[in-house]
Amino acid sequence: MTPREAGFAMPPEWAAHEGCWMIWPERPDNWRLGAKPAQAAFTAVAAAISRFEPVTMMVSARQFENARAVLPASVRVVEMSTNDSWARDVGCSFLVGPDGALGGADWPFNAWGGLEGGLYFPWDLDDLVARKMLELAGGRWFRAPLVIEGGAIHVDGEGSALVCEECGLNENRNPTVTRAAMEEMLRAYLGVSTVIWVERGVPGDETNGHIDNLACFVRPGVVLLSWCDDPADPHYEVSRAAEARLKAAFDAKGRALEVVRMPMPAPMFYTADEANGIDATAAGMNRAAGERMAASYVNFYIANGAIIAPAFGTETDAPARDVLARLFPDREVVQVMAREILLGGGNIHCITQQQPATRA
Repeated sequence: MTPREAGFAMPPEWAAHEGCWMIWPERPDNWRLGAKPAQAAFTAVAAAISRFEPVTMMVSARQFENARAVLPASVRVVEMSTNDSWARDVGCSFLVGPDGALGGADWPFNAWGGLEGGLYFPWDLDDLVARKMLELAGGRWFRAPLVIEGGAIHVDGEGSALVCEECGLNENRNPTVTRAAMEEMLRAYLGVSTVIWVERGVPGDETNGHIDNLACFVRPGVVLLSWCDDPADPHYEVSRAAEARLKAAFDAKGRALEVVRMPMPAPMFYTADEANGIDATAAGMNRAAGERMAASYVNFYIANGAIIAPAFGTETDAPARDVLARLFPDREVVQVMAREILLGGGNIHCITQQQPATRA
């Protein structure tokens, strides 16, 4: 039985939360200097979120004592085996049933491309995380039939989903997938009726274009889009193509979408010191000096009463904060220095997963 058949749907991220789930970083071929700088950044994010809602940090057995000593006492620490630390992608996308019951979509995971462009092997531990989260949370488990990641989808809570073709229709996820089949799967497992597609994601995004780095719903009918005004930047064309698609679309309620532009940070690159601090392996992650990172201010977390947003120590931090403050006037905007998270290939939205409040 699919979630839709059982009456479940994914709430919007601005709905009330029971709490937030994260995974502790430690992989030395992704996180520099034995992941110590990343652990400090994850701790800062967890501390910021825990001011507004409970946080659960999933931690390997070998890192349990370290994480417990570093994290605020208010953060729950549970033992969990993983391959890396991307709770948005490997965790379940929580769902709510009509009676207030908790459920979750468990998306099959292949490390963003499997053996044809994926970022690491094996990924078997990551593929079990969603089901384990649902066991701990007491939610109903729904295993999806097609590979996709939580960061590849955004919903408005009123029947619409945002997805990027570059990721959702990529042969390295599902070799024979059709648009119709992917749309039907998303409707069945998210409880939506309308799927809105953009073509490409942020250039250089090693997830093959996750929507959460490019655009997101901020309320029904309104989409925030990462925007670039530099014609020499490859994101210049990407952002304009995405805006055109979004403005031509209609959501599940028949509304034309309002698009709000979020400034893109200035191009950011791995330094030699940052690249040299990462263990060299045969994994598919590119961590070379001079490699551009896919930085975006759209990659933020909506908490109860707050927006936990990335800052990069650049001149665009303040304008980005101002955009979020205008869009979420009833929430406190908290910016956290997030370059260390970006070095691993994602940002604050990528390392968090909200659990909605339920009546169960």
